[in-house]
Amino acid sequence: MTATLALVRKDILQFLGNRRALLMSLVAPIVIAAFFGFLFGGASSRGPSQVPVALTDLDNTPESREIVAALQAETGLKLRTLDATEGAAAVREGQVRAWVTLPPGFSAQARRAFITQQGQPVLPVVFDPSQATALPLVRGLLAQHSVAVLGRSALPGGATMALPFTMQETEATGAGPAAGYNSYAHAFAGMGVQFILLMGVDFGVGLLAMRQLGLWRRLRAAPLSRAQLLGSRLLSCALIGSAVFVVVFAVAIAGFGVRVHGSWAGGLAVIGAFGLMTGAFGLMLAAIGRTVEATRGLAILATLLLVMLGGAWVPSFIFPPWLQTVSSFMPTYWAVQGLDAMTWRGLPLAAALPAVGALLGFALLFGAVALARFRWDD
Repeated sequence: MTATLALVRKDILQFLGNRRALLMSLVAPIVIAAFFGFLFGGASSRGPSQVPVALTDLDNTPESREIVAALQAETGLKLRTLDATEGAAAVREGQVRAWVTLPPGFSAQARRAFITQQGQPVLPVVFDPSQATALPLVRGLLAQHSVAVLGRSALPGGATMALPFTMQETEATGAGPAAGYNSYAHAFAGMGVQFILLMGVDFGVGLLAMRQLGLWRRLRAAPLSRAQLLGSRLLSCALIGSAVFVVVFAVAIAGFGVRVHGSWAGGLAVIGAFGLMTGAFGLMLAAIGRTVEATRGLAILATLLLVMLGGAWVPSFIFPPWLQTVSSFMPTYWAVQGLDAMTWRGLPLAAALPAVGALLGFALLFGAVALARFRWDD
């Protein structure tokens, strides 16, 4: 019993003596719990986030302009007025959640429909199927303000019997309405991003383990520079991580109906750039953590924050506006957005270039930090 207690005491003192590992063990659960509590529990205190919506007014009458002005005054909407050639692209690229068109003659037809209950005009609505929760809000506000404006001019006292128009709702996918939206595409992108990041962490921790075992001295004895030693580790992680990601998406395509409606080359470029970023990310964590124990704690915190803030777990559109801005500075955000663009959004190769550029930029930044901070002694 005395020997057992002595061993337990030794383990506890060793854990408490590693201040970095102790700090990360405490900080990680606190930060993550605070994030989710803020996101889901504090919505009533901070107010609802504005939903970005686009509208095209082809009617261009006093009544339609009054409807547009009323929608712009809504605190729950962030309304943009676009022409007919810009609206569909804005939805496909994820800039807005929905695009509403007031067709020519809308006001006159709607006024007659108040009286005759016939000949209701059709309002085309193109919406982002990955964020369709915004659609009921758009429906309700559009009906509310249209009835208020048109009913006042059509009937004494604004009395109405039914909605004077119908809405034609269409999913916005680059491959056309027949392709539809497959939620598995986003799910596999998000989970792939998370677990490839964890793989990068394992590569970084493995490098520290090599140093602790003395294997690093043997490598340093070879005629290789520091950049070559770290670069080889980064490239190995990038190749393996990219290959695993490709297999993950192959399973998604074969078993879950995921399709690459955009550019195959763009999708592979995003995966390759993310692989390089992951390798550099793991090396940077190893350089900052310095020990295996501290790096694991740091990795848990950093990986989960990147995954959450990047929209891999929780869609970023439910974040408050300031947090959506923060999300755009996460490498995981660009990876998920790039893969979404190449799969269900059906966008061309050019749409992948911003994501690829951002990921390569993060890879350079993380690699430079790793090279500058890594301890070469055992």
